[in-house]
Amino acid sequence: MTPFGRHNALSMQDLAQAAVLGALKDAGVRKDDVQAIYAANVYGGMVLGQVLMRDMGITGPALYNVENACASGATAVHLACQALRLGLYETVVVFGVEQLTQLGGGTIPLQRNDYKTELYASHGMTLPTVYAMRGTRYLHERGETAELLARVAVKNRAHGARNPLAQQRSEVTLEEVLDSRPVAEPLTLLQCCPSAVDGAAAVVLTTRRPTQHSAAVRILASAVQSGYQELGCDDILDAEITARTARLAYEQSGVDPKDVNLVELHDAFTIAELLYYEALQLTKPGEGGELLRSGATALGGRVPVNPSGGLLAKGHPLGATGVAQMVEVVWQLQNRADGRQIENAKIGLTQCTGGGIAGVDHAASSVHILGV
Repeated sequence: MTPFGRHNALSMQDLAQAAVLGALKDAGVRKDDVQAIYAANVYGGMVLGQVLMRDMGITGPALYNVENACASGATAVHLACQALRLGLYETVVVFGVEQLTQLGGGTIPLQRNDYKTELYASHGMTLPTVYAMRGTRYLHERGETAELLARVAVKNRAHGARNPLAQQRSEVTLEEVLDSRPVAEPLTLLQCCPSAVDGAAAVVLTTRRPTQHSAAVRILASAVQSGYQELGCDDILDAEITARTARLAYEQSGVDPKDVNLVELHDAFTIAELLYYEALQLTKPGEGGELLRSGATALGGRVPVNPSGGLLAKGHPLGATGVAQMVEVVWQLQNRADGRQIENAKIGLTQCTGGGIAGVDHAASSVHILGV
């Protein structure tokens, strides 16, 4: 993956090429060996994958452009896994790329092709306010204070400080998080992922015997689901789509949640991480706050969550995020995550949701389980 951050001097072609060529070199795979390409992006326009691959000299293979909001990259990996398992291809490349700095900053806009979501947006609804409502409800129902949310930011930004590819590499204190600029109560600026970020990430997936690394990483499970329409019940704390997708992934892999050694999850806002602890079965319902306070999800804990720094610190270039999560897990499982290495990691999980539309929890959710 490329460093995530502002890349005013680089084009989207530059970012994609750095990630894809780097992944091919790391895997010991030639461009001519690639039989299909899956390109994930949200705001880059039509046939972006073909444009980027043309400039890289990779033309001819099947190429699929994938958009599924923040889950685009993870969805592209899922589609590639299906094709490999069917025997359609033996070696494919999946990459995600985004240049959000070109949008001019501010919050990512909600759907504009849905009259229900447009109605919410016209009255001031944004993704930060959606998560702020979740945060407010969570603190009320669990009898917690805003300090609990701030602890997520402190942890993940401490992890990001160890990651040379993270966008924000400064540790913060609880007081700094709580005193940072209010965004939507109870969320402050340091509890929200940066929206002005560029970057790319790529992986090579193959059914052939790998030659480059002795610790070959296998995808043990790949699950993607869409959200149910909420009829008569709208519990904003019920991460139903993520819980359902996680159950499918655990069933596919035969992995027990207690055997997961690390997790990269979608912490676009601090409250999200707390909700996903429980949806991913890292702890029992109602015990997410205690899991965080115990240190279990920090580096050195039982199941470190977002050792890369997560979206909060590493950054969130939408199309690249799901792929970048997998890159981090692969590096961890191969003992290549210098400065933040988790000891004896054998099983890793990635989780990414996407799409804020009216009437459903999320538009899409993905969970992957990787192992050595």
